[in-house]
Amino acid sequence: MRKDASPATVPGNSVGKLFLCFETKPLVATLLALTLVMVIWNLQPYYENLISTTSRCSAAAAATSTTIATGNASILPYTPPSSSSVSEKKVSTPKASSNADPNKRLFYAYGNAASLFVLMGAYRGGPRTFAVVGLASKPLHVYGRPWYKCEWISSNGSASLRAKAYKMLPDWGYGRVYTVVVVNCTFAENPNEDNAGGKLVLRAYYGESPRKFEKFTVLEEQPGSYNESNYRPPYQYEYLYCGSSLYGSLSAARIREWMAYHAWFFGPKSHFVFHDAGGVSPAVRAALEPWVRAGWATIQDIRGQAEFDGYYYNQFLVVNDCLHRYRHAANWTFYFDVDEYIYLPDGRTLESVMEEFSDYTQFTIEQNPMSSVLCLNDSSRNYSREWGFEKLLFRDSRTRIRRDRKYAIQAKNAYSTGVHMSENVIGKTLHKTETKIRYYHYHNSISVQGEPCREFLPISAKNNVTWFDKLPYVYDDNMTKLANTIKQFERNTIGSIHVFQYLTDMGIQAEEVNTGHW
Repeated sequence: MRKDASPATVPGNSVGKLFLCFETKPLVATLLALTLVMVIWNLQPYYENLISTTSRCSAAAAATSTTIATGNASILPYTPPSSSSVSEKKVSTPKASSNADPNKRLFYAYGNAASLFVLMGAYRGGPRTFAVVGLASKPLHVYGRPWYKCEWISSNGSASLRAKAYKMLPDWGYGRVYTVVVVNCTFAENPNEDNAGGKLVLRAYYGESPRKFEKFTVLEEQPGSYNESNYRPPYQYEYLYCGSSLYGSLSAARIREWMAYHAWFFGPKSHFVFHDAGGVSPAVRAALEPWVRAGWATIQDIRGQAEFDGYYYNQFLVVNDCLHRYRHAANWTFYFDVDEYIYLPDGRTLESVMEEFSDYTQFTIEQNPMSSVLCLNDSSRNYSREWGFEKLLFRDSRTRIRRDRKYAIQAKNAYSTGVHMSENVIGKTLHKTETKIRYYHYHNSISVQGEPCREFLPISAKNNVTWFDKLPYVYDDNMTKLANTIKQFERNTIGSIHVFQYLTDMGIQAEEVNTGHW
């Protein structure tokens, strides 16, 4: 068999190998140098300061606390705890010891996870009771057993009083990183009986062990400030509105209409509390400001809640804080949204309905779901001058399906509350109310900028069932019949409103508003 001969030696090959060697060595040296630099860099110690849980909670509480007068209810602003109120037992990062047992494994924590407790507000609920409202780590409450103790430290130097606290988690499991916690502190006697003043201190325990806890002041009463009559009727208001978190891009026009309607509906013995989670734009604020100046409304800035990941802009936290902050400010507290309008069928009066429900602690309200798109194609009407509820006239006619309900509650009989009703009340709850009181729900209309009418139905739709997006709709003009009355009430109560965004949305010139041409 023929074998191939070895290739002939070329004199130039030795020179090529020499050049290849000189080209490879610098590359290898460079790679080795870079590797050494990276190793040295990663071997350098990395230090990170750990912010204590106590400081974080204190800072969060200070950022979210506000001072708002609530009629008869005497509410003091939360004062950040001094150094003396810092926890007696802190959970700290363990440090390695040079003589440590090599078989004893240590775990080092860096950074911050969910806080043990984030205080929003603390309020006196009566002579012997207090409520502390805040957020807490949801995993800690799901998988652990944190608990609380309350202590009253009097300003006169007498012995402090302690009470075991009762905690409630009212967000129905919807919490995310944080869950809502309402802590009820009930003492055997009035801790400020002598009116010498003092402070309420909360101890929050990490688990079953009483050795690890955080201790902080949640409420202070100045000497002479306690007035027992603040916690008994008559209250400053008959009706109070507690609004959920306002967020996103809201229509100033719809807010203006909603406020005017419900000020008329509830009357002069009512007050409205709004919570701005980023949705109160300059235009929305301009729509509400006349009512704020007239004493009808309060806007609370809760944008700081965004730091704590809870359900839907922490709305369960907000409604519970409002419940306890205004617990003794009104006979009835209503919970519903700014795209919903309370309505009394068959010409009933609110006073007669509430008198009929007076034996109940709370009652729920059934909705009339309305289209936020459909309007009537009526050439005789100028829709650009009509309000939203005046021209959105088609109601979803499906029956026997479950729909969300809203509710009203006698706050003095509630320990905590939810978005659709409370499960922690003293007394009875009434659900069969649909023939006495309802609410019209214009879902998503609050976020539509400009003209809400986007689909027009023929005049014949007044007397027929109309199918749209596979849903049946019927004509319902109950709300439009009230429009002129509401507009006149607004003019008589706060005068003409000059809101640039509102005028832009509605396509109305400023001079038309000034002259009352709607």
